[in-house]
Formats: sequence, C-alpha cells, structure tokens
Amino acid sequence: MELNSSVAAVVTGGASGLGEATARALAAQGVKVALFDMNEQRGQEIASELGGVFCKVNVTVDEEVEAGFARARAAHGHERILVNCAGVANAVKTVGRDKTGGKRSFPLPLFEASLQVNVLGTFRCIVHASLGMMDAEPLADGEKGVIINTASVAAVDGQIGQAAYSASKAAVMGMTLPIARDLMGEGIRVNTILPGVFETPMVAAMPDEVRAALGANVPFPKRLGRPAEYASLALEMIRNGYFNGEHVRLDGAIRMPPR
Repeated sequence: MELNSSVAAVVTGGASGLGEATARALAAQGVKVALFDMNEQRGQEIASELGGVFCKVNVTVDEEVEAGFARARAAHGHERILVNCAGVANAVKTVGRDKTGGKRSFPLPLFEASLQVNVLGTFRCIVHASLGMMDAEPLADGEKGVIINTASVAAVDGQIGQAAYSASKAAVMGMTLPIARDLMGEGIRVNTILPGVFETPMVAAMPDEVRAALGANVPFPKRLGRPAEYASLALEMIRNGYFNGEHVRLDGAIRMPPR
C-alpha cells in the first residue's frame, strides 16, 4: 500500500511508546492519523502536532471503540490502516508465598484484565476496522486495508510471573493467520509484530541498572529496542503487499530466560 495523504490510519495506544512512534512515522508519510488512547492530554498534544485527531477510547468498551471509529472517519474518511498497540502488562506468579510464608495465588481479575485489553481489545478493533475496510475502493491487487497487531516475545518465551501476559500475547499471535484467512476475500491483510524489550514508558520507569541489564542481555545490538524500529517494521508490513498472515519477532535475537 502506498502511504500518502489519501490514506487514513487508526493507531491504538497512540499516545505513547510504540503507538506514538508508529503514528509519527505514518504522519511523516502524509497519512491522516487518528490516535486511540486513554491519556487525553498527551493524546491531544500528539494529534495536534501531527495534524491528526485524538479519540479517547478504552478498547475494552465496545461503545467507546465504535464512537472512536465514527469520530476518526468523520475527520479523515474510512481508515485503510489499523495498528493495534494498546496493551497492558503485569507480573504475578501463578502461586507463591509471601514473606511470612503465607500462600497466595494469581488474582483472577488481573488475569482477566490482560485478556480483556490485549486480546479482546485487539480483536474488537480489528472487527470494527475490517467492517469499514470492506466498503473501501480496491487498490492495487484488490487491496482494501492492512491491520498490524502487537504481540510480544513473551508469547513464545514468557518469563516467571508472565502467565497472563504471555497467554494474552500468544492469543494475539495465534489469531493472526486465521483472521488473515477470514479477511482474504475482502482484500485486507493482517500481520503481527512480536517486540522484545523496547524503550517504552513502562521500561523507562525502571531503575537505570535494570534497564542497562535488560539491554546487555540482547545478543546484538546490546541495547533496548527503539520505538522507531517498531514503527519501521510496521510501515514495511503496510507497504509490502505480499506481507500477510505473518508474525515477526523484532528483538535483537534475544531469547528470554526464566527470570
């Protein structure tokens, strides 16, 4: 797909991290970008800077997602691109002991929250976007739209405490090919990126020594991933019309140890 001012995109989680970087990269190509996020202040600032539109959206609430797409389409027309970056992470062992030796288990509401945001939130946005893309005028090869999802290397080698996070990201990875097959007759491609350890707000909040250790564990280059590198791969997946039904690790060859 050619990226220019005739194309509109929706980026979830667009007010920070990987989503922000992708929104900026798309806007730099002239694409009209709508940001879905919960952070209204930051989202408005970025949207204003990019000449885009901000939509305050909780991806776990169908009415908010529907209203967000309606607002984005009113401003830019029907989107041809959806990039799903909205997500949450947590780390709690399945069962364990506290400092006094008392037993505890993974809080099920916390597990459910991971699935609600990372899996159902992603799928909900895919459904809304693809329904709109179905009516788009076909481009080269009959293409109507492109969807990029965000999983994680934790989908493949999750660490201690990542049962919920890994399960949710494995689900995103696992539904990539079936959804691509579901949408093949409508000219809509679907791909998923599995980032390793990236410089995101969550990682930025860690102590410097922890961040340094994480970067040192990467085989090469020995550093954390940069959001712009995620955005670069997302744009290649969008541009390359033969890229479909794939999940791709972007991780500097890291394979996560148990802890």
